[in-house]
Amino acid sequence: MQFIRVIDTHTAGEPTRIVVEGVPDLGKGSMAERRLRFHTEFDHFRSALILEPRGSEVWVGALLTPPAEPDCFAGVIFFNNAGVLNMCGHGAMGVAVALFHERRIKAGPLRLDTPVGVVEIDFDGHHSVTIENVPSYRLATDVTVNVQDYGPVTGDIAWGGNWFYLCHADDHRLVLDNVASLTHFTTNIRRALVAEGLTGVGGAEIDHIELSGPPFDPANNCRNFVLCPGYAYDRSPCGTGTSAKLACLFADGHLQPGQVWRQEGILGTVFQGSFRVRHERIIPRIGGSAFVIAESKLVLDPSDPFRWGIRQ
Repeated sequence: MQFIRVIDTHTAGEPTRIVVEGVPDLGKGSMAERRLRFHTEFDHFRSALILEPRGSEVWVGALLTPPAEPDCFAGVIFFNNAGVLNMCGHGAMGVAVALFHERRIKAGPLRLDTPVGVVEIDFDGHHSVTIENVPSYRLATDVTVNVQDYGPVTGDIAWGGNWFYLCHADDHRLVLDNVASLTHFTTNIRRALVAEGLTGVGGAEIDHIELSGPPFDPANNCRNFVLCPGYAYDRSPCGTGTSAKLACLFADGHLQPGQVWRQEGILGTVFQGSFRVRHERIIPRIGGSAFVIAESKLVLDPSDPFRWGIRQ
């Protein structure tokens, strides 16, 4: 019998399952190397935690490890129902709140080691968390793809810790009762990108699609809908997606360093973003609120036919 202790959080409505005990030994090396090892050797562990019957498509997992960088408080590997992720903004906020709940960290500035670089975290000791994300940038602008059922769609390709294709929602309503239609539209955009051979750097798949439209609250700048790699939508305004959005706004001259951008998600929750510039790339700062929602011990029974989750 195997037991795994987890703390569940949500950030602006998007849940994260943080593994605090019972993690597999991923050995030494960089967080990128450990991420690869987790993907190739321990994918059954990922599916046990995230897939049904213990999880669902909306969950993001955060596997805590000792950091590779000695000045970091922890290392983390993020994953979801489709596989491992590069980075996760809302998940990093959840990690800070969960480890404070565990009394493993104190409020203040922290450094988190991720597979794509060190992320700076500023935590107030309650629910407010700001992350300084990895360097972000726009790779290509005005990229048009022919989307099945919809015709030509034009958008930008940008890196915010994950690869994004960002475009305007146009006449697609960014509301909860329209999620099925939004999911169909963004899924077809992602398939069009694959069909036309469009990728990020090094052939990386563009596995996040972000639609932008006007905010519902005039105090905010924009409202978005983000399709994640496992074809679930992000309940939060998406930390890496907001980073990619800031990169595009900076590239177009629509946002200056230090200027605040308030990004509304599909639930109406908000991430506050700003950035500084370093070597022609932006360093985004994304702030939001995260809450602990559960502590639990997951049981992996060898006789359970779904011990490793319901895998397709």
